[in-house]
Amino acid sequence: MPPIRTLIMGAAGRDFHNFNVFFRDNADYEVIAFTAAQIPNIEGRRYPAQLAGSSYPEGIPIHPEEDLSQLIKDKAIDLVIFAYSDVPHEYVMHQASLVINAGADFQLMGSEKTELKSSKPVVAVCAVRTGAGKSQTTRRVSKILGEMGYQVAAIRHPMPYGDLVAQAVQRFAKYEDLDQQNCTIEEREEYEPHIDNGVVVYAGVDYERILHQAEEEVDIILWDGGNNDLPFITPDLHIVVADPHRPGHELAYHPGETNARAADVFVINKVDTAAAEDVMTVRENLYLLNPTATVIEAASPLIVDDPLAIRGQRVLVVEDGPTLTHGGMAYGAGWVAARRFGAAEIVDPRPFAVGSILQTYRNYPSTGDILPAMGYGEEMVRELEQTINNADVDLVIIGTPIDLAGLLKINKPSQRVRYELQEIGQPTLTDMLQMKFQK
Repeated sequence: MPPIRTLIMGAAGRDFHNFNVFFRDNADYEVIAFTAAQIPNIEGRRYPAQLAGSSYPEGIPIHPEEDLSQLIKDKAIDLVIFAYSDVPHEYVMHQASLVINAGADFQLMGSEKTELKSSKPVVAVCAVRTGAGKSQTTRRVSKILGEMGYQVAAIRHPMPYGDLVAQAVQRFAKYEDLDQQNCTIEEREEYEPHIDNGVVVYAGVDYERILHQAEEEVDIILWDGGNNDLPFITPDLHIVVADPHRPGHELAYHPGETNARAADVFVINKVDTAAAEDVMTVRENLYLLNPTATVIEAASPLIVDDPLAIRGQRVLVVEDGPTLTHGGMAYGAGWVAARRFGAAEIVDPRPFAVGSILQTYRNYPSTGDILPAMGYGEEMVRELEQTINNADVDLVIIGTPIDLAGLLKINKPSQRVRYELQEIGQPTLTDMLQMKFQK
């Protein structure tokens, strides 16, 4: 039998991982192409031969997802693998319908074929949606494990937007490592808080090599999931974060529902700012999906250096980019801080947007009167900076996990909003981690 001619639909993350662990050395399949979605400027490249293996001496081309139907026909594709995350169930089936109509089979891959096994204990922190509070939950878990006497490394879901060969295995222990590897704003938002807490971060493209290197220096592996994707490494304890600001999404998004069904522990975050009936809806839905998981309620209280500086000001609010775009949120911590601390007006940034930032608003029209901190490359970072500087406001409120004022040249005063996870009542994450890993 000839190999099955395969195309992988992705977004420079799960797609590459699935290829590496299942397809790369599998003679039963020939991967003809990847398609790219969600992330700007990741199509038009090749998955390099150095990573693709001996069966692919010229690498594998990466096309825009818009070309999917024609690629299936032109390349005689037999099978299409859907391999990206944080999309509605309905969207997945629309893509399946397109693929089937074009003449190929459509498939989602399960954990047995895609998860790596570690020689060390693994805690995975995932979510039902982007922006649920996974990052602060991961930081809280790493702090607790450190207090229990364990050396921990965070292995972060991939964000390889640059030179894929150079990014195959990345280790970040200090800020200089971020500069050396030309990290984007999105990468810095995830890595800097871990580094601040003394936790080494691994990321990249080839997660088997990444895992083996991390295992050499730590006691416990902490999987820091991205979007609402599934873990790349089989967890011994699977923590899944849910967001009561988006009740019902835990039932409606791929693969967030799968995470919910697989969870050992749920963290329902933001209960201090969500409506009580929405918290109850999420709790009931999670019970419907997974009645045996432990439920922890938590808040992410806001910390602002000078709250009085916000009062009476016309403000521009800058929030985490992915949370607003494919995460579907219309506001975040910065917007809440502006309202809570008495801003006179939250100014709409769209009239001041330029270049790729303006295009982001066109691509994601549900984004509200806040500015997504998009920064997937140098040009986009400069356009973000120009948009902020164009804005006719008194103050910039920065609700991103890193201080953009230290990265960009902003021509007006700013206040940064920070947030960390705080469990409410019992049980706590400490209870669950001690129960599982107490020495």
